[in-house]
Amino acid sequence: MLPVTGEIDLHPFAPRDVVSVVAEYLDECRRRGILTVRLAHGRGKGVQRAAIRRLLADRDDVASFEDESPAWGGWGATVVHLK
Repeated sequence: MLPVTGEIDLHPFAPRDVVSVVAEYLDECRRRGILTVRLAHGRGKGVQRAAIRRLLADRDDVASFEDESPAWGGWGATVVHLK
């Protein structure tokens, strides 16, 4: 089990696993009352970012999400606000 701190670096995970890892991580954060979550997916070509944002848009428990501030990774990380 990963430490649940409200921030996860997705670089160590295989690309095919990232969406399911994010879904499970968000579920666990919500269970623990962590309602702001930072997902570090990297910049690259934007494939992981797009897949994660599709997941976030489909989840009823996501209030909003946006790119991290430029000083903390910009579009290489997504900040999620859970309901």
